[in-house]
Amino acid sequence: MGARGAPSRRRLAGRRLRYLPTGSFPFLLLLLLLCIQLGGGQKKKENLLAEKVEQLMEWSSRRSIFRMNGDKFRKFIKAPPRNYSMIVMFTALQPQRQCSVCRQANEEYQILANSWRYSSAFCNKLFFSMVDYDEGTDVFQQLNMNSAPTFMHFPPKGRPKRADTFDLQRIGFAAEQLAKWIADRTDVHIRVFRPPNYSGTIALALLVSLVGGLLYLRRNNLEFIYNKTGWAMVSLSYIHGSSQAQFVAESHIILVLNAAITMGMVLLNEAATSKGDVGKRRIICLVGLGLVVFFFSFLLSIFRSKYHGYPYSFLIK
Repeated sequence: MGARGAPSRRRLAGRRLRYLPTGSFPFLLLLLLLCIQLGGGQKKKENLLAEKVEQLMEWSSRRSIFRMNGDKFRKFIKAPPRNYSMIVMFTALQPQRQCSVCRQANEEYQILANSWRYSSAFCNKLFFSMVDYDEGTDVFQQLNMNSAPTFMHFPPKGRPKRADTFDLQRIGFAAEQLAKWIADRTDVHIRVFRPPNYSGTIALALLVSLVGGLLYLRRNNLEFIYNKTGWAMVSLSYIHGSSQAQFVAESHIILVLNAAITMGMVLLNEAATSKGDVGKRRIICLVGLGLVVFFFSFLLSIFRSKYHGYPYSFLIK
């Protein structure tokens, strides 16, 4: 029974193959072609992505921020595939636009992009670009954007969310603040390196050199510096010696001294609250402190000269 059963099963299988519906062969062929096409499409996407990343890396090797028009924006930012994040600054730098904030924001943006380009963590996962209004008006219209400057993050997948637009009005556009925002959106941490600013040091050195040179040329005739009688005559000419009276010129002098002290306080507050260059803020702080100390001492000395017996003084007696 076992020997007879085996040939019968083979004959049954042969009958099943012969009676397979003829319409199934085109379906199998179509399925095979579809698989081949899907595989080819995936390979084509990979090649296109590799070309885009290679082009972006080439641009980044030339400059840290590359400018984009409408076509480049749609190809490298809007159109898939994309496996990289793109930070875009929408601005208006042409002189006829008269956007001073755009120029200041561009300087901070350049510092941030250079810090990323020359850092050891630089890779092809993050790029910096710029769209100027006069070069990409269609991009501004497409995004319904009517103000500049604006910073946006375009993620590797999906559309930008609300948090992908930098809150410039509330935070400011300092490079450090931009780096913190990028870290929150991309998990890429950028350490900001600012170029040294020697303008304040050079100006101070020139001033000291000028004063020192003048004193050196007058080195044989410096008695006027130590002439107390001369300084007293100058003070008596404009400052009344009694607390019961005051000259008109004295009122103007007091007004100027208070204005100088106020200016020093304003500079100190600006140095403490601004987000600009650290070296510039340090110079502003020193200037403000100098104004407050010197002119307050001068004002206190005038008060002491009018109210005889006042025991306190500071720097100037």
